[in-house]
Amino acid sequence: MSFNSFGKVLKFTTFGESHGPSIGCVIDGVPPNLIIDEKIIQPYLDRRKPGTSKFVTQRREDDRVKILSGVFEGKSTGTPIAMIIDNIDHRSKDYTEIKKKFRPGHADYTYNKKYGIRDFRGGGRSSARETAMRVTAGAIADIILKSYFKDFQIQGCVKQIGPHKIEKNQINWEFSKTNPLFCPNKQVLKVWEDFLEKVRKKGSSAGALSS
Repeated sequence: MSFNSFGKVLKFTTFGESHGPSIGCVIDGVPPNLIIDEKIIQPYLDRRKPGTSKFVTQRREDDRVKILSGVFEGKSTGTPIAMIIDNIDHRSKDYTEIKKKFRPGHADYTYNKKYGIRDFRGGGRSSARETAMRVTAGAIADIILKSYFKDFQIQGCVKQIGPHKIEKNQINWEFSKTNPLFCPNKQVLKVWEDFLEKVRKKGSSAGALSS
């Protein structure tokens, strides 16, 4: 199994590589007559957009979503919805050194072992770039849920970076929407920034947990 498809009632499949012409997804199972528009989906992608701070990838992508099918005159038709995002800022020459080298902690080795071939440019399918299309699928799922449940809300934040954890009673959901680390606590944000700056200068990385 390739694990490019997710879901049962609402199923989506993503496609494309980090340094290919574009990435995309097809979502099947969307009910008809829902108001769906690129302008509605775009804010979800803007929250994920790279290059927003020194602590995330510096790759500059507009991440402008295009709906190719499944929507007519601003409403879903009940047929599969296909969407793509063009890749603009991909510099494949930066990855020539890893063509024959496997990066520790990445999927380079496992991909090569499983398929006998890998797209080394930017990590190919194992790049975080692929998650942009999961965001578009999530936006559609959010639209569906809100159409049936008017008071429905989904919230998320980062609750731990490295050893620095935020307890449940310290979470401020609104504050998490105001900073690029999605930190839900103003006091802890400075701690995280100082910690990540030290990690960045060491050329290392740190794990995180979301809630």
